Amino acid sequence: MDQHNNNKNPIDDIDQRIIEALQQDGRRPFTKIAADLGISEASVRQRVANLINNQVMQIVAVTNPIKLGFSLASMIGIRVSGDRLLEVAQEISAFDEVIYLILCTGRFDMLAEVVCRDNDHLLTFLTEKLYKVQGVQQAETYMYLRVCKDTGTAVRLFPPFPKTVNFGL
Repeated sequence: MDQHNNNKNPIDDIDQRIIEALQQDGRRPFTKIAADLGISEASVRQRVANLINNQVMQIVAVTNPIKLGFSLASMIGIRVSGDRLLEVAQEISAFDEVIYLILCTGRFDMLAEVVCRDNDHLLTFLTEKLYKVQGVQQAETYMYLRVCKDTGTAVRLFPPFPKTVNFGL
């Protein structure tokens, strides 16, 4: 028995094909998906609603940071004092430049994906925001030179924190 599969609502092949269609175009009409799959529009609508309600997927707008004026992206590995891990995560997650933040194992305690307008903006972010967070011990910045693969389907194993997040503090 697979003890890592806690999924009580497994998806079938039809659900998977609906997900794939919506990953290609989140605005694709249910009538077109239904026609492609040979099922009714009502079935597609019901399946999509179930997938959303069961938190299997969400339909969101994905922006292009470059078109929004953010031409510089980086991943920052952050080492934190252990007694402040959750507080630091809460504070860093509030920064506008941080678009993705995970707690992890390994060399760093967390990884932050950051977008900035330019090098000056990144320098200001690092010196005026990140390095001033109490508990941040070290940060190592990895500048993106080129994105070689981006499926737009980043692994989201856990639902995102709500805007008003309670880290158990």
